[in-house]
Parts: sequence; C-alpha cells; structure tokens
Amino acid sequence: MNSCKSSRDSDIQKKIDYEIRMRDGACKLLAACSQREQALEAAKSLVTCNARIMAYMAELQKMKEAQVMQRMARRPSDSSPIDDRLPCKGKVAISDLRIPLMWKDTEYFKNKGDLHRCAVFCLLQVGAEIYDTDMVMVDRTLTDICFENGIVFSEAGPGFQLKLDLYSCCTEEEFSMGSTPKKLASKLSSSLGRSSGKKVRATLDPGGSSPVSNGGGSPLLLPAPTVPGPKYHLLAHTTLTLTSVQDSFRTHDLTISGNEECSFWLPLYGSVCCRLAAQPLCMTQQMMAGCLKFKQQVGDNPNWTKIYGVLKGTNLFCYNRAEDVEAKVEPAFTIAINKETRIRATDKDLQSGVQSISITNRYGGEEVMHTLVAENHDDTQRWMQAFWQQFYDMSLWKQCCDDLMKIEMPSPRKPPATISKQGSLYHEMAPPLPASSCEGLLLQDNAVSAEIRALLSSYYNDSY
Repeated sequence: MNSCKSSRDSDIQKKIDYEIRMRDGACKLLAACSQREQALEAAKSLVTCNARIMAYMAELQKMKEAQVMQRMARRPSDSSPIDDRLPCKGKVAISDLRIPLMWKDTEYFKNKGDLHRCAVFCLLQVGAEIYDTDMVMVDRTLTDICFENGIVFSEAGPGFQLKLDLYSCCTEEEFSMGSTPKKLASKLSSSLGRSSGKKVRATLDPGGSSPVSNGGGSPLLLPAPTVPGPKYHLLAHTTLTLTSVQDSFRTHDLTISGNEECSFWLPLYGSVCCRLAAQPLCMTQQMMAGCLKFKQQVGDNPNWTKIYGVLKGTNLFCYNRAEDVEAKVEPAFTIAINKETRIRATDKDLQSGVQSISITNRYGGEEVMHTLVAENHDDTQRWMQAFWQQFYDMSLWKQCCDDLMKIEMPSPRKPPATISKQGSLYHEMAPPLPASSCEGLLLQDNAVSAEIRALLSSYYNDSY
C-alpha cells in the first residue's frame, strides 16, 4: 500500500516537472516570437501549463492530507466504522461547444465602428485533468464562438465539477517582442533620431534586468505576468456538474468577467451551449462474471441449468458457456438490474444446504423472480457485493445509468505551426548570438531552438 502511494506521488511529481519544463519552453518561445499568431499560441500554452502545475500541486496536497487522515483513522482510540466503498469512475465528455455573441446592430448588421478582434480559447478542468481547446479568432463577423474539438475526461467521479474558463486576448494590442534582434533595434534607432532611438534600443535590447534574462548564462523559470508578449484574460467561466449531464444539446449560464472598457472584452450573450455526456465504468465494463445455476420450475420439480453470468450496465447477461462472451454470441437470456430491482440472498435450504440469490423485477403490474445459485458460499458473497456496488454506483451516477450515453473519442490535434524558417522578420534580421546569450535564451543563429520546438511538439502530442 505504501509503495503504491509512493508511486502515485512520484507520478504526480513527474507531471509537475514536465509541465514546468513545458512552461519554461513556452516562455522562451514567447520571447523569440516575431509573428503575432505564434505569440498568441505560445501565450495560450503558458496559461495551460500554469493551470496544470497548480492542479497537480493541489492533487499532491490532497493526497498528503488523505494519507494523514488515514493514519489518524487507524488509531485504536478511533473505533468508528469506516466505509471503504467507493463509487466507480467514469468518462465525462464535452462537445459541440458554442458561445453566442450579442453584437450591437450597428456593428453586426451595418458593419460600422472599429473591427475589434480577439483570440479566444477555453480551458476545461475536472480534478487534475486539464485540456485546452483550439484558439479561435473572433470579430463582429461571427455570431457564435465555436469550438469543434470534443474533450473527454477519463477519471471523473460522480461528484465531478467541470470548470470551463473562457480566455480572451485582444489581437490589436501592441505587445513587446522580447526577441527583436539588435540589428532591428539599430535600424529603429537611426530612423527615430538619437534621443528617441536610445529609448527604443533600451526597450528592445534585453539586458541584465530584462525579464527574459537573469544576467547570467542559465535561463529563468518565468512566471506568466513577467513574460513579454500578449496576455490572455479570463472573460467568462462556469462550472458543470452531474445535474448538467444529458444526452442532448443544452444551454448553461456563464458568469462574465470584466466589462466593455477591457481590451479583451467581447459581447457575450451570457450562456454556453454544449453536449455534456457521461459513461460510468459500471455501464461499460463487466463488474462481475462467473458460473451460476439458474432455477427453472418444471411442474412441482425445480430444474437447475448451468449458465455463465456477466454483470454489466443495467443487465445480468446469462450465456450458455463462458466462451460465448469472447465469441460475442448473443446471451441465452437477460435479467434486468436497475434501480427498481430487488435482490436478496436467501437462507440456506435445509435439505440441500445451498444459499440462493433471488432477483425480482416488475414488468407491467406483475412481479417476476429469478433464482440463481453460485458454486459456493464465497462466490455467493462476491456476487452479492457486486450487486450492492452496482446499486451504489447507480444511485450516485443517477441519470447516467438509465441508458448508455454515446461518447466519441476525439481525434489527435495537430500542434500549431512553429516559426517558419523564412519570411519572418526575426529570421531575416537575427544576427549570430554570443555563446552566453545562446545559453540564456536557447536560440540558434537563424531559428528558434530545436529544444523549444521539440518541447512544444511533445506537449501537444502528449496532451491529446
């Protein structure tokens, strides 16, 4: 048990270390970007990395607290019973994400006023699982913000809270390019004159006090607020729970942050539309399987038939042989196991000494009872525990156990395009950097460091 906990601690610590490296790479890429869209993608990655680091740290802290509470519960003075029963996990999927916009008539229909454009994306979190959507450019030509890619959380419990945060960044805002080369700074200096040029050079030329350098050879782990470049701001948020789950398209309220004075502001309608589905493991995996005997009453004499039972979802599937399950042969018959089903283990028969399991369902106005017998007493107890666990999961997952909801696994996303080797102002004008500067910024002569590109590429490949 202790080795298992230690392994989980180690896994989370590795995830934290990985995200810290990714954040470091995103900071350096953001400092090296000369194209706005690439800078927006790098800033988006920075927000996602920071959110994951905080989530993993919170998860690590929660595990430490649980270990302390467990040790305290084992003290002899604490004689209260502990319920070790836990609900099953499940998948929660959100898709068809739409956020309607409410432009003024003069902006949308008459196309008047300044063309206000923002880059937006959603950050979605369940526990320590965090995913981001693709970045979408939004202006008055759109009536809805649409995120096409679906997202699936694989380790959700029935008490899950799906936090949806909408981030926005104004694309018209000027942002500092931390990687502007010295040659460009010199050209601007000569064009603007001596006094103004000195100020521009001081701004563009990173030195010992620059946020992208620590005055030495090693790169800094930079917090998001100090990194030069575009900044994303929280525009709206909401939290979805089990009550929001329905196998159809629904509308949910959004809490809007900021106001019209903010540069990142967009006229949201105040709602988000999406399909939120859930698949508890008790609906998709077999929770118990084994040999049973089924009682058939023939006249006054009972006839016992050997079957192979599989408890899955809202049914106990009864096969003639165990091999029929893997061969995908239709079951001989099925017994419903739902919230209305009554199951009990009978007392041992005085003559045979056998303990049976009775399953009672109501069909229309008539009660139908099925009687089963396991191979031995221990198997009977295991079957009863499996049934009680199934009822327990159904009571917590509620409507998700009425019918199996459909969830499609999203296709892998492509990473955003990295800085091209030609055509960029940075690559046209960047002079060779001294060795110490290369160590600090991890930049090559005419390209962004291969290390940074590899980090961000693996970031997108591993996240989806």
